[in-house]
Amino acid sequence: MSSLNRVILIGRLVANPESRQTTTGKNLTEFRIAVDKRFKQDDGATADFFRVKAWGSTADFVNNYLSKGRLVAVDGRIEHRQWTDKDGNKRETYEIVADNVQGLDKPRDGEGGGGGGYRSPQRDEPPVGNFPNDPPASSGADEYDPFADE
Repeated sequence: MSSLNRVILIGRLVANPESRQTTTGKNLTEFRIAVDKRFKQDDGATADFFRVKAWGSTADFVNNYLSKGRLVAVDGRIEHRQWTDKDGNKRETYEIVADNVQGLDKPRDGEGGGGGGYRSPQRDEPPVGNFPNDPPASSGADEYDPFADE
């Protein structure tokens, strides 16, 4: 029997992402998103909050292009962790480990970061799309377009 652990969320960053490098040199960015509920709950809650971790080039993308308030799509998996804190209490958490993060809106005036429609590279692939400071696409003779008029 096989299993599937996949989640796709759309929400807004509740704070700026926090980045660091692990002792082994891997980039890690952590952030939280608020995802609106369809209906207001009896307790007045209108959103669910999720912790998200991104590694490698996805972490770099989030850190470089996204900030508090930005609307994002997160595609990843749910991870459950258990540990004992320094006081001996058993603790647990659920987090989203992002494979792909995409900005869905443009930054507000005065905000840094990239515009909407950018997506993080998946599994350390080179970035795809028009990023700031990218050179324009060349029109070299070796580029074949099967849909171009002859």
